[in-house]
Amino acid sequence: MHSPRFDNLFLRELPGDPEAGPRLRQVDAAWSRVDPTPVAAPRLLAHSPEMAMELGFSENAIRSKAFAETFGGNALLPGMDPYATNYGGHQFGHWAGQLGDGRAITLGETVAASGQRWELQLKGAGRTPYSRSADGRAVLRSSIREFLCSEAMHHLGIPTTRALSLVATGDDVVRDMFYDGHPAAEPGAIVCRVAPSFIRFGHFELPYARGDVALLRRLADFTIARDFPWLQGQGEALYCGWFTEICRRTAEMVAGWMRVGFVHGVMNTDNMSILGLTIDYGPYGWIDDYDPDWTPNTTDAQGRRYRFGWQPKIAQWNLVRLAQALSPLFDDPAPLQAGLDAYAERYAACDRDNVAHKLGLVECREGDVELMRDLHGLMHAAEVDMTLFFRALVDVEHDAATLADFDHAFYDAGKRDQHRPGFEGWLARYCARIADDPLQALRRRERMRAANPKYVLRNYLAQQAIDRATAGDADGIAELLDVMRRPYEDQPGREAFAAKRPEWARTKAGCSMLSCSS
Repeated sequence: MHSPRFDNLFLRELPGDPEAGPRLRQVDAAWSRVDPTPVAAPRLLAHSPEMAMELGFSENAIRSKAFAETFGGNALLPGMDPYATNYGGHQFGHWAGQLGDGRAITLGETVAASGQRWELQLKGAGRTPYSRSADGRAVLRSSIREFLCSEAMHHLGIPTTRALSLVATGDDVVRDMFYDGHPAAEPGAIVCRVAPSFIRFGHFELPYARGDVALLRRLADFTIARDFPWLQGQGEALYCGWFTEICRRTAEMVAGWMRVGFVHGVMNTDNMSILGLTIDYGPYGWIDDYDPDWTPNTTDAQGRRYRFGWQPKIAQWNLVRLAQALSPLFDDPAPLQAGLDAYAERYAACDRDNVAHKLGLVECREGDVELMRDLHGLMHAAEVDMTLFFRALVDVEHDAATLADFDHAFYDAGKRDQHRPGFEGWLARYCARIADDPLQALRRRERMRAANPKYVLRNYLAQQAIDRATAGDADGIAELLDVMRRPYEDQPGREAFAAKRPEWARTKAGCSMLSCSS
């Protein structure tokens, strides 16, 4: 099997733990060497054709036994040097101390033929020094969800980590899915996830919390040199440009989430990428009926800290924590505040851009923000499917739209009728605004179609693939992945994947809210 060229800079340039192996311990270093724990019967369930091509794996290689053995954690390719990284984080608003890669083991950093650096990481590959009381494994249901969502988000055009492969381990994993005292054995699996870097906000928070300014500075310098090589300057000026870039990227990522109705579910600082990538797909979800207060995470059901509508605010809070962690690198906090201001400015600009594109306008005027806000209020009150409503808005006659054009987007006919006057008034305002916009009808539809997906990875669709795979039929994973590779296109014969959430899925486990158990 083809072996990528590995160049493991993280190991080479940052201080490591003198002890190897998975013994639980506090670590005063950036990483610890640890090998994946072998599994009984690794078997490839699915892979991403795009990532396989980027990394140089042929179809024959992908289908080989050696590939499943490697990406199931039983073998290493030449140049791989496995390790887990050390970081901390704020979880649900509280400092949690050392966390680290508790079930993620990086195999190494490879440089593709394109010149792009990729880190290959196995999630669910066994215990590390950071596993705390856990077993370092992952179950099939959560692994399918991570695999599918990594690729679905990429094809939606939202910055994200990627996924190369999904491998069944042949071993069972015991999990208490509902945290109700009823643990059960579930099939295990491992995802190979891929990103230019898996460095998180928490990587900088931990040395700050420990007062280890030398490691903090060394990690910052390394990250800039490897992952932001285009940045100019030195000293505080360089750090300022870097932090501002992180803030802007984070704003663009979260604006992408809000555009398509994605809810991350666990926006802890250890789940925030320094590159502005969506990372750690746990109890995520897509908005079905529009509800800014919805969270997919059962652990967050009371406080709803990570609800859909709060995501921009939480991202800013997390950036404040990162600014605090980086503060020893600055004599004056003003540059850090400038970065935070850049987040607010960039998010506001992206939000206005979302309004213009989703509504098919050449630009977002002040009144258009109010127009969108009023629509969101109506959608919330009337229980309207976000994806279906905006996609229908693409195809209606913009000078003669009626509420009948959107009947299929309502979950409750009674609420539809109750709010009919509000929607008809809104559509009249919208049609008047379109008449005042210079964009030609064809161009308007193209603009809207590129911003309003027809297909999103609704939780019930993922759960159907999970149920099939658990019963022994993995074909549903590849089928769903193929649909999600073209989310903005009409795909004849696949209308079922663009339907609103069925009533049976409203409260079914895995189809509405999910726990962090995986």
